[in-house]
Amino acid sequence: MISLIILLAVLALIGLISWGKVQPFLAFLLVALGAGFVLGLPAPRLMAAVYQGLGDALGSVVIIIVLGAMLGKLVADSGAAQQIATVMLEAFGLKYIQWTLMVTGLIIGVPLFYNVGFVLVIPLIFSVAYKYRLPAVYVGLPMLASLSVLHGFLPPHPAPTALVAQFHASLGRTFVYGLVIAVPAIILAGPLYARTLRGIVSVPLAGFVTESLPAEAMPGRLNSFVSSLLPVLLLGLALGLQAVLPANGPLAPLLVLLAEPAVVMLLSVLVATASLGLARGRSLSQVMDGYGLAIKDIAAILLIIAGAGALKQVLVASGASQEIAARLQGTGLPPLVLGWLLAALIRVCLGSATIAGLTAAGVMLPLLAHSPVNPNLLVLAIGAGSLAVSHVNDAGFWLFKEYFNLSVKDTLRSWTVMETIVSVVGLAGVLLLDWLLPLLG
Repeated sequence: MISLIILLAVLALIGLISWGKVQPFLAFLLVALGAGFVLGLPAPRLMAAVYQGLGDALGSVVIIIVLGAMLGKLVADSGAAQQIATVMLEAFGLKYIQWTLMVTGLIIGVPLFYNVGFVLVIPLIFSVAYKYRLPAVYVGLPMLASLSVLHGFLPPHPAPTALVAQFHASLGRTFVYGLVIAVPAIILAGPLYARTLRGIVSVPLAGFVTESLPAEAMPGRLNSFVSSLLPVLLLGLALGLQAVLPANGPLAPLLVLLAEPAVVMLLSVLVATASLGLARGRSLSQVMDGYGLAIKDIAAILLIIAGAGALKQVLVASGASQEIAARLQGTGLPPLVLGWLLAALIRVCLGSATIAGLTAAGVMLPLLAHSPVNPNLLVLAIGAGSLAVSHVNDAGFWLFKEYFNLSVKDTLRSWTVMETIVSVVGLAGVLLLDWLLPLLG
């Protein structure tokens, strides 16, 4: 009976968001309250579970996500991302244009959330396509594959960050493992697959082609690279020093603090505020106005994370999570495959990678207590599944279609297949790491 209630709750969530067009946060709340009532939770316990779920979901991730959005906004507005792209194109030239754009997407995709990154790189992709008379899809798909994979796999992007917190995984290890898996996935789905798409004719609409910043308006090259990648550099430095210095040494407490992702993001934003903002002639109020807009852009994402946390906690408080764990174990599927499959199915039904990942995580969470699965790899498995089969119910599908001015058929052939390749290769990489890590000790 409990399994049926949970299934109906998931179907209700899909129906409300996909067909009813209900705002996802409201949909999560309605389903959480309805499921809790049907599962027999008394009203005080039900509301306590909702409040706890909201707080737990946001408590450990809101700082990282908000600061990540601020950093990404400043990197985009200051011209640092454009400077990085310009340097990469000058360094590698036309012969390796796809690979150059792919690596550029990897670099600027670390601080930039997907929608911001997409809008930012589109003018670059179109200008390269026009300048060298190359097919726009052939040129652009590798870069967009990079942005998409980072969005689904790696912190500080919203869904991976929230999953790391829910599964009590290591943000640093998840990032490293995710990067190891992301690179081959991007190569296969980007430069290699895009070679089969040279025949797709794309004539981007003139309104979507914007002017680039002049060279004198962009920050310096070293400044652009360091400021954009500072979270990765700081976290890597802190973890590296922790590995080589004595665990009880005088610097140990400081290194523990500096290895905290929230502290890393805060330091990165403060440095970027100075290096990309104040040092470039912007007033502090102008920089803060940009940060305010960044927060508005991610408010809906934070609410979705909170709503998913409420539903998860209702399932825990009602005891339904134990039933879920027993049922999932009974399928015989490895947890990593099961997590990927659940996220992929929800993604196909709902379209949103973020909602798919968070919903699948809530279902998979109780299994962690009954299985030796690596939580870092489970984050990545669910992240990979959440990217599968993007189609007509996904906003990203239409964003790609309209900007590149493609038919639905050509969008399915290019965008949808690219996302699915990334998803499947991501799962294969997770399973390979799951096999290798015990051997490496």
